[in-house]
Amino acid sequence: QVQLVESGGGLVQAGGSLRLSCAASGRTADTWAMAWFRQVPGKAYEFVASINWSYGGTDYADSVKGRFGISRDVRANMLFLQMNKLKPEDTAVYRCAAAKNGPINYAETNDYNDWGQGTQVTVSS
Repeated sequence: QVQLVESGGGLVQAGGSLRLSCAASGRTADTWAMAWFRQVPGKAYEFVASINWSYGGTDYADSVKGRFGISRDVRANMLFLQMNKLKPEDTAVYRCAAAKNGPINYAETNDYNDWGQGTQVTVSS
C-alpha cells in the first residue's frame, strides 16, 4: 500500500497559479502511474492529469491542456501539479492517486489503488 498526502491548495484569484504536491510513502516501488483527479460536491470525480512513473509520459484532460503541468520526482517520491491561468470552474478538491501493475486506463478511477485525502483549490472570479 502507498500512502499519499497532498498539499498546496488554497484560494487564488482567476488567472492566478498554484502548485500542488503529493508526497508518496510506503510500497512505492510498484508504482506504474500517478494522477490527479478533482471533485466538486455532488459530481463524479474528474480526471485532470496523469504521468507514467517510469518513463514520464503524460496525459491531460482537455479542460486543462495548456494550463496545467504534471511532473514527478521519482527519487523523492513526489508528484506535482502546476496550475496556471486558473478559472473559477477549476474549483474543486484535488486528490492524487497511485496505480500499480499497469497498463491501465489513466483516466479511470477504478484503475488506481491508493488515494490521498485531497486538498481544496478555490478560484475566485
